[in-house]
This record gives sequence, structure tokens and C-alpha cells, in this order.
Amino acid sequence: MRRLGTVDAMLLATVLIWALNVTVTKYILEHGFKPLAYAAVRYGLAALVGAALALALERSLAVGGRRTLLLVGVAVLALWANQVCFVYALKLTTATTVSLILGSTPIFAALISAAFGERLSRTFWAAALVSFAGVALVALGSGGSFRADVWGDILAVGLAITWAAYSVAIAPLMRSYSPYRLSSIVLLLMWIPLIAVSAAQVGQQDYGLSVSVWLLLAFAVLGPLVLTNVLWFTALDRVGPSHATLFANLQPFIGALFAVWLLSESLSGLQIVGGVAIAAGIMLARRAPVPVEAAQ
Repeated sequence: MRRLGTVDAMLLATVLIWALNVTVTKYILEHGFKPLAYAAVRYGLAALVGAALALALERSLAVGGRRTLLLVGVAVLALWANQVCFVYALKLTTATTVSLILGSTPIFAALISAAFGERLSRTFWAAALVSFAGVALVALGSGGSFRADVWGDILAVGLAITWAAYSVAIAPLMRSYSPYRLSSIVLLLMWIPLIAVSAAQVGQQDYGLSVSVWLLLAFAVLGPLVLTNVLWFTALDRVGPSHATLFANLQPFIGALFAVWLLSESLSGLQIVGGVAIAAGIMLARRAPVPVEAAQ
């Protein structure tokens, strides 16, 4: 019971920090940072901090084996795509919409696991349909500029898919390597393609921004990227990707509340219904029988 409580606390802290990060990033993008420049600066700093922490604790960043390198490569590509989706989804639509659509991540994680051999029950497929209906309602209720919101909603779905793929890819490696080492390796490697696509915006960026923006950037580096990587993947190793992501079903609602409270965003009736539908789908999925192999 003590171990289960510890895992719950780690997952809850992670969810709270991730939920706040959506609002923080939206604020930063609205107050001077270009999307890709922000992502490149943020991940460059996080990679340095993560590598320093891993080297201090373990004295090495070495990993080996063909399967390990393949999974690291998949995780790097998934995280790179995830961050491109993240900044542009928030650029084009609201933090409320992005937060609610992120609630579908557990469904996508289970679907990706199914593609690699996990058998899913009829109950799960019903849950997936309910959650996807919820995503559609959230998108329909987002309002604003139709064209911008449609692309923002699509990128928010891509954000959920790529984070699920990242979680599934990295989970098996946790049996051999610590979250400190894995997080630092993935961050360092992911920064290479990220800076490649961000170079133009990094060069054009005006860095004379307010103190509040830089303080929030520090939070966005140290909280969601350094601390939560350790918390999330340590918990992920104990309960598996399909199970661990189900603990995050509070994130979309907390994220939406942060956005409404701190950014004064609106929350439409359709979005509320859609968010409830996503949560209902996740709860239904939790009732579906999950084979032991899913957590391996």
C-alpha cells in the first residue's frame, strides 16, 4: 500500500505540473516568444540540466544494444514531433482546448500498445469511441477563428498521439536504465532535430522579454521537463504505459481550470460535455481487462 501511495503521489504531482505548463506556455507565446524559438531554448536548457543531473548521479550516459538504440530513436522522433505539435497547437488554439484534447492520451497509448500485440477488449473499443466523440465535441466548441482552430485542434490531437508513442517507446527501457539517464539522452538527442527546424526563429527572436516571461520559462524547464520526467518514468516503470497514463485523467480538467483562471479563457458548453465524454471513456477503459503483457 505504501508503494502504491508513492506512485500515486508521483503521478499526481506530474499531472499538476503538466497541466499548469499548458497555461504557462500559452502565456509565454502570447508575450513575445516565437513558437519554435521557445521550444529550442527550453529544450536546450533542459537537456543541459538533465545531462548534468544524470552525470552527477550515475557518472555515465552510456546505453547499448540494437533494441535499446531503436527504442531511443523512436522516443526521440516522437518527442520532437510532440513539441512541434505542442507549441503550434497553443499558438493556433486555446490552452483550454489543448488541455481537454490531451485527455485522450491514454486511449492512444493503449491503441499503440495494441499495434504491438496487446489485445484489447470490446469494452475498451467502446471506451475509445466515447473518448473520440469527446475530442470532436471539444474541437467543435473551441470557437474563435475556424481555420486557425481547426489546425490547432488537429495539432492538439497529434500532441496526444505523439506523447502516447513516446511513453510506450520508453517504458521498456526503464527496466535497464534509470529515468535520469534516459531522460537526459532523449532530451540531448531530440534537441538536434529541434534546433535544426528552429534555427530561423531562434535567429529572429527578440530576447528582450519581460522578467515574468523568463521566470515562467525557468518553470517550464525545471518543472515539466526535468522533475516530471523523473517522476513520470519512474512511475511508468512500475505500472506500465497503459496503466500509468490512466492516472493522468485529471490533467485535462486541471489544465482547463488553470487556463480559465489564469488566462481568462472561456469554456463552452460543448467543451464541457466533450471533456466529460473523454473522462467517461477513460474510466470505461479502466474497467476493461488488461493483459499482464501490457506492463512489460
